[in-house]
Amino acid sequence: MKRRMLALLVIAVAGSAALLGACSRKTAGPAPAPFVSDGARRALAGVTAGFLSARINEFSADAFEGRGTATPGDAKARAWLVQQMTALGLEPGFGDGQWEQPFEVVGIKSKVPAQWTFENASRKKLSFKWLEEFVGNSGTQEARSRLSNAEVVFVGYGIQAPEFDWDDIKGADLKGKVLVMLNNDPDWDPALFGGNARLYYGRWTYKYEQAARLGAAAAIIIHTDASAGYPFQVVQSGWSGETFEVPAGDEPRLQFRAWLTEDAARSLVQFGGQDLDALVAAARKPDFKPVPLGVKTSLTFDNDIQRGASTANVAGLVRGSDPQLSREVVVYSAHHDHLGIGEPDANGDRIYNGALDNGVGVAEVLGIAKAFKALPEPPKRSVLFLFVAAEEQGTLGSAYYAQHPTFPPGRIAANINIDEGNVWGKAADVVFIGKGKSTLDAVVERYAQFQGRIVKPDQFPDRGYFYRSDQISFAQIGVPAFYQNMSTDFRSRPPGWGKQQIEDFEEHRYHQPSDQVDPSWNYDGMLEDLQLAFYVGLDVANADRMPEWMPGDEFEAARKAAIAALQD
Repeated sequence: MKRRMLALLVIAVAGSAALLGACSRKTAGPAPAPFVSDGARRALAGVTAGFLSARINEFSADAFEGRGTATPGDAKARAWLVQQMTALGLEPGFGDGQWEQPFEVVGIKSKVPAQWTFENASRKKLSFKWLEEFVGNSGTQEARSRLSNAEVVFVGYGIQAPEFDWDDIKGADLKGKVLVMLNNDPDWDPALFGGNARLYYGRWTYKYEQAARLGAAAAIIIHTDASAGYPFQVVQSGWSGETFEVPAGDEPRLQFRAWLTEDAARSLVQFGGQDLDALVAAARKPDFKPVPLGVKTSLTFDNDIQRGASTANVAGLVRGSDPQLSREVVVYSAHHDHLGIGEPDANGDRIYNGALDNGVGVAEVLGIAKAFKALPEPPKRSVLFLFVAAEEQGTLGSAYYAQHPTFPPGRIAANINIDEGNVWGKAADVVFIGKGKSTLDAVVERYAQFQGRIVKPDQFPDRGYFYRSDQISFAQIGVPAFYQNMSTDFRSRPPGWGKQQIEDFEEHRYHQPSDQVDPSWNYDGMLEDLQLAFYVGLDVANADRMPEWMPGDEFEAARKAAIAALQD
């Protein structure tokens, strides 16, 4: 899925907000808000902690079997969402009165051997243990994957980015080879790749796609907690079971997509007579060239391929009140899937309930829908409440919706994505992933100030959170997005307390069976975040103009093209 957590620093609220001071514990008082109508306040009054708690508990119960993609639990979750939206009085979100947007997925369960063996020039052998030292799956949708005496090559970051005058490949012939790649992207120079702000070049999806384009047989990403943004256990749980993809086209594909622990990668490089630290240092220079390790490997394994399976996005609609603007839409999104039934934890629990990830997000979007239905009059623009499938498989559901939208991309005003949430109480800050990218900044800051909160940008830009959840699918078709991340600055708590709670979740419950509802959860902050998201969406839905990307933003061209397409 993504780690979308951790905010540590404080910035000043922009625009008309008064200077709030440098201390992260100091917060603004509630601002005068004539722009918040009595009708909006009353609409929100019906969304309570009890409303959220009841839905999170039910949606993340064992009966839903972890909501794994294309499983009975998935189907049950979708039916539950339809029931919820019907009860709220929404109309079906898809054509011909349909609540669901089904799409085909291919399930892949790779039977990877317990050991992966490499051989060096001296005919010595080195093996790594499955799950403990390496993990991965087939990059093809075929019954068998095979590497045959494939040469292993270290390719640094594996990036070719002409706009940054960066090329790690330098014309090397890498066809049929196994590429060892560093995670992340060059981050030490603000003039390169946005400095420490990770771009798509630093995502694992780019790494595997790039290796396939180069004709490689396999790719190995070296895992470190710092470069991935999460511990190796997250990779273990996400890559060791059945995975899902949309049906393959004619795009190039790898035989094997693998992760290797840092210690194992160090051993592999040393086995070839190289030093990992020296290779990493070399990879940080623009003149780096791929380094053959003098090591070869063979690997063959079978894949159970499940074809004809399907999942679906689920959506409900509040139609806008303005005859013209109702053709435009604000989209709230939350993914309804999780990891299903997988490897047992120390207690033998095999159900990955996904209470925080993303039962919380689902409940918040349902609460926002309830508030919209309680307004005295619908907003001018329509509002879509979209529960997307297969986010944990690589944002498949939102990508499918973006390719088959119910409104033309040029008429989708904004996406407000909710993935995980605040279960620790009222926060003094709002962490806005994507801050600085669009004119949504001013809208978010306006209502955060009304709540007496400070808006912060992504506090861990090296983790690339903007590219790791469903808002990226909307951004790629030109839609400005607001993705609110978890806060760490909590009212009535000492500095650093929030960070400790988040890190504890990340280490012990994220993508684990233990991601379950905890009686200690405090819903006050969750409600405040929900209210903020409601106000922002309502503002956009009634505004004279749709939000825009800032000039020069990477998604500005897609927005202009989407709007121009409306004139064709």
